[in-house]
Amino acid sequence: MFKITPQCSVCKKEIQANEEIFVKMRYPESKGMTEIKAFLQYQGKIICNECNEK
Repeated sequence: MFKITPQCSVCKKEIQANEEIFVKMRYPESKGMTEIKAFLQYQGKIICNECNEK
């Protein structure tokens, strides 16, 4: 499977493991199980802590 490299949608900084992030997204309509990292990458905007504080 392809490796997902998450990046901040504002500053394009690569997100490291265990780093605190914020995700802006709509609440999903459907129920079910999914791989959370891929879901957040494709359905939300990942924002690093530094950009969120600005």
